[in-house]
Amino acid sequence: MKDSIDDHVALWARELPEMDLRVEGIAARLQKLTRYLDRRRDAVLAAHGLQYWEFKTLHMLRRNGAPYQATPGELATRLGLSPATMTNRLDALERRGYVDRGHDRDDRRKVVATLTPAGLKIWQQGIGDISQVEENLIHQLSHTDQDHLLVLLRRLVLATEGDH
Repeated sequence: MKDSIDDHVALWARELPEMDLRVEGIAARLQKLTRYLDRRRDAVLAAHGLQYWEFKTLHMLRRNGAPYQATPGELATRLGLSPATMTNRLDALERRGYVDRGHDRDDRRKVVATLTPAGLKIWQQGIGDISQVEENLIHQLSHTDQDHLLVLLRRLVLATEGDH
C-alpha cells in the first residue's frame, strides 16, 4: 500500500541518490502526522471558539489539579513565554471569563491565576474533542501495533531529551 509520502521519497531518490530514503520516509511521515493532528486540533478548538494559545494556558492551569491555580510566572515558565506575554494572555482569558486573578491567601503580594468554572467547562469540551481526534487516528492500528509504536517513539523521544 502506498501513501503520498512514497511519491515524495521517490522524487528525492532521483534527485539525491545518496539520501537515506528510510530516514526521509519516517521523518516525512512524522511531520505529516504532526501537521494533521495540529490542523484537526485547531479546527476542534475553533468550533469551541478557542485559539490554541488560550487552550494551552487553560490546560496548564487544569493540570495542576484542584483548585486549578498557578502564578503568572509559573505559567510563563511552563509555556516558555515572557512575563509580559503571559500577562496579556491572562488579561484576554480573564475578559472571556475563563480565568480569575487574585492574591494568594498566604502571601498577599503573590498574584494567582485560577481556572473559573467556565474555563474548566470549555477546557473539558476541547480536551474531549481533541482526545477523540487522536483516538480515531491511533485506533487505525491494532493494540499490538500501538504498543510497538509507543516503544519506538519513546526511544526516539529519549534520544532527543539528551539534547537539551
